[in-house]
Amino acid sequence: MTGSKKRAANLAAHLFLALLAVALTFPFLWMLLGAFKDNLEVVAMPPRLLPSRWNFDNFAEIEGYFPLYRFFANSALVAVATTLLQLAICTMAAYVFAKIAFKGRQGLFVLFLTTMMIPAQVTLVPLFILFSRTDLIDTYAGLILPGIFSAYGTFLLRQSIMTIPNELMEAAFIDGASYYRVFFSVIVPLVKPTLSALSIFAFMSSWNNFLWPLIAVNSKELMTLPLGLSKLQGQWSTEWNLLMAGNVVSFVPIFIVFLFAQRYFIKGITMTGIK
Repeated sequence: MTGSKKRAANLAAHLFLALLAVALTFPFLWMLLGAFKDNLEVVAMPPRLLPSRWNFDNFAEIEGYFPLYRFFANSALVAVATTLLQLAICTMAAYVFAKIAFKGRQGLFVLFLTTMMIPAQVTLVPLFILFSRTDLIDTYAGLILPGIFSAYGTFLLRQSIMTIPNELMEAAFIDGASYYRVFFSVIVPLVKPTLSALSIFAFMSSWNNFLWPLIAVNSKELMTLPLGLSKLQGQWSTEWNLLMAGNVVSFVPIFIVFLFAQRYFIKGITMTGIK
């Protein structure tokens, strides 16, 4: 391929990717601008991208449907706690499966991975019965505990830990380090990029979770933001401007988490060997 043809191909590829990026980001832009429109202007035809009058009262009006900031705080507490606990448990489990030899390790790991094929909806009834009998329904613990175990997170971290040379661990053992010391001083620092990637997945999954909080929460004081946003959709009509404003509030924490962890995200995925 000549130089001019190569440049033309690169230009076409970049143009295609730019158009694809615009297409993917446009719904988020429409949601953001719709959060500042009046309800009639959101559904007006022909549609207008920019609001004729910037309406900042939409965010305050949401309080008439549900306590926005209380639900936001509940979601933040549950998402942060779930993410931290999931990172700790998945990292320890991945360390065992990747670097500590024991009888039946491979078979147990395969059995562990088969749980990924079980739909979450199948486990709702037994999970609800278990939590009911242990008095965990309508508690923060009841919202957090189901999300702290992840077969996918364990698999992701195991793939990353397996790339760490055994010689580093052997050198630490020679110096008198225990398995716990090797885990905290050798393994964890080397898998930080993968931990950052998993933290995004875990936070997004917990933050956007709707079905389990719908079942596990009865009191209004413990409801999360996705439950509150569902109250903005009426049976006969929907206040689309308020719904978009609520979704903007819900989108901001996920965007902030990704913004701070993005430099580790791609590196963490590539370290696992997953394509």
